[in-house]
Amino acid sequence: MKIGDAEHDARCAALAEHLRSRDLTGAVLFDNSYVLYYVGFAFIQTERPAALVVNATGERGMFVPRLEREHAQANALVQHVADYPEYPSERHPMEALARLLEEMGVRDPIGSDVDGYPWVLGYRGPTLTELTGTTPERITGFVEDQMAIKSEAEIALIGESAKWGNLAHMLLQRYTRVGATETEVSRRASTEATLAMLDAIGPIYRGQSMFFQDGAGAGYRGQIGRNAAIPHALANNIVFHQGDILVTGASAPVWGYNSELERTMVIGEPSSQQRELFEHMVALQDTAFEAIKPGARCSDVDRAVRAYYDEHALWDYWKHHVGHAIGIRYHEGPFLDIGDNTEIAPGMVFTVEPGLYAAGLGGFRHSDTVAVTDDGIDFLTYYPRDLESLTIPV
Repeated sequence: MKIGDAEHDARCAALAEHLRSRDLTGAVLFDNSYVLYYVGFAFIQTERPAALVVNATGERGMFVPRLEREHAQANALVQHVADYPEYPSERHPMEALARLLEEMGVRDPIGSDVDGYPWVLGYRGPTLTELTGTTPERITGFVEDQMAIKSEAEIALIGESAKWGNLAHMLLQRYTRVGATETEVSRRASTEATLAMLDAIGPIYRGQSMFFQDGAGAGYRGQIGRNAAIPHALANNIVFHQGDILVTGASAPVWGYNSELERTMVIGEPSSQQRELFEHMVALQDTAFEAIKPGARCSDVDRAVRAYYDEHALWDYWKHHVGHAIGIRYHEGPFLDIGDNTEIAPGMVFTVEPGLYAAGLGGFRHSDTVAVTDDGIDFLTYYPRDLESLTIPV
């Protein structure tokens, strides 16, 4: 089920070819999602610096703290693992990175995603410029473009994620009722879906995601009732009441890959205003689906959706763009936004989630994950979208 070694090797070979085309001797990548993408090593970034080094011949090395050494040796598809005792210590860890660069022949000029390990969780340290005496060429654009076109194996993993997110969402809807709390309902649905997933694919399953640690999950993130008008709220153990609009979210990490399923539900018979905004929201999403095709621009999709806002005077309810790419990270580029002119290509995977948000009433947003094909899109999520199916009886 996981991404095979041959695919990781091909990714690294493409990166090495790019380095040679830029006359770079190698590159240093600090972003943990980039490390997972190229060499299959999943880890959590802390104040202890870590990095992947790739030289122009395609040779690879991991730079990690001592506590990650065996982890990297067992899981990273690299030829070298260099470690340091701890951070902070008597000597700065980045000195060990400098030695690894020298060992692998990575000298001026070099590439990187950022000029030094980011100052996260209290870390402080030198930039690569200070460490090596040369300012690295930023190669992030190449890496992001490479990650944007998913392979068949990647799309299959995102589809597997969608399958278990679908189950978690079904259980979430089943257990939601007046008087219950979002915490108890979300926990019950997520636990049962995860256990079912482990029964089915447990021997070959790994999560390996920095976004979801515990298997399949579904919840509300506090988007309940009037709070549903806040697109990125936080869970607050809110009690469900009749008439509440509910905006959900469900996913499952599968070998580092994620999907996104969101639905708008209502408890009890919808009011006329709820019904009207729900129907507009579905129409907005349909508009976006029709606009996503190879050769179109990401901005074209947003323009088509904006035209619907114009036609139906819905701008008072607008808060965000149409969607974003998804894969190893829950949010990736490119973005279905008027400011992103990236050409849509087969293999890209997007969430499609235009929303409407009415203060005092709630929010209305479905999100589906779709893969771009040669002539349109394939749906990776498949939960019902109609209001009748998403109305919870009282």
